[in-house]
Amino acid sequence: MKLLADVAPLRHTDFRRLWVTNIVTVVGAQLSVVAVPQQLFEITHSSGYVGLAGLFGLVPLIVFGLWGGALADVMDRRKLLLITSFGTGATALAFWAQAAAGVDNVWLVFGLFAVQQAFFAVNQPTRSAIFPRLLPGELLPAANSLNSTVFQFGAIAGPLLAGTLIPVAGLSTLYLLDAVALLATLWAVWRLPPIPPTGAVRRAGLRTVVEGFAYLATQRILLASFAVDIVAMVFGMPRALFPQIAHETFGDPVDGGSALGLLFAALSAGAVAGGICSGWLSHVRRQGLAVVVCIALWGVSMVGFGVAVGLTGAHLSRSLGLWIALGCLAFGGAVDMFSAALRSTMLQQVATDEMRGRLQGVFIVVVAGGPRIGDVAHGFAAAALGTALASAGGGGLVVVGMLVAAVVFPAFMRYRVPRAQSELPV
Repeated sequence: MKLLADVAPLRHTDFRRLWVTNIVTVVGAQLSVVAVPQQLFEITHSSGYVGLAGLFGLVPLIVFGLWGGALADVMDRRKLLLITSFGTGATALAFWAQAAAGVDNVWLVFGLFAVQQAFFAVNQPTRSAIFPRLLPGELLPAANSLNSTVFQFGAIAGPLLAGTLIPVAGLSTLYLLDAVALLATLWAVWRLPPIPPTGAVRRAGLRTVVEGFAYLATQRILLASFAVDIVAMVFGMPRALFPQIAHETFGDPVDGGSALGLLFAALSAGAVAGGICSGWLSHVRRQGLAVVVCIALWGVSMVGFGVAVGLTGAHLSRSLGLWIALGCLAFGGAVDMFSAALRSTMLQQVATDEMRGRLQGVFIVVVAGGPRIGDVAHGFAAAALGTALASAGGGGLVVVGMLVAAVVFPAFMRYRVPRAQSELPV
């Protein structure tokens, strides 16, 4: 039974309501995750432009992620979640309007994507900072695993649904469904109790952001966890190449098809399988070592993915090559889920509540910003070297990076989670 997911956090009403409604919301959000790169590829026929979207998402992610984390420490977190959830839904409606009108302007898509990422950057650290106020500390590993599993379930259902809907209903329908799905989360957040700040500071500005960085500088374990995740996501996340790989390697039409949906869904399928079998995470004490091992295995899986792409056509049939590539992505998704749950738990347990929002802001910049830098790097690497070498080479760099991390961060490798840490719910 220790192998299966721990569902004890679902006994807490507020967490259960957020978790259940989030199932609907993440499916809708993943429709847009597929729609944005696919629309860019349709307009430009270039993975370079698809990768460039990562830059347009990165800048607001950094600015508003840091500021949003500071806001989460000085505002009622329930109110802040309501504002940002509504803003995200309004942006999804704007995406729908431009796609339905057939504008086909790449810079408009980039601009809307930047606005969407700004709302996301404030929303996510606020959401993560709420959970230690809703649950006892010993339930946080299980809660993070459950949250990751729901997100990854949506990342399976969303791309598969997108691959089915794009040829039938078009991209605009995906954006509209995303906006409608956000209503579920708005209802769940509305039902939360007030979650006022606990610190003495009542104004979010540059000073509060700097205070967060000063506090982070004293936390070597958290600094190391951020560093290893940056290595994993910058060098080992080839998602910007999925539209080109689906078209050129696996035979999808240029306007998208089933292979595209399967590539996006495979990582999440593995993560859901990992989440179902995540009960053991609550019993891991040497969390730093476990994170490094999981990220190294992620790198190995991306090497396998790149090799499968390179061999398809010459030595492997398209169908066999696709299934091998999907298997590598699924394995990567499972170990990434384990790593993400452990790193989230470290942050929630090590940071104090008055600093938790700001550190969650830094965390979301790293977690979401790393893949966006990776999008840019993979897009231009693929243009120069090809999709197979860009994918496999990036995975190899991740493995090398973890070997270096084992030497450079000995305290992280030795880190053991305290046996009991609890916070009273609000």
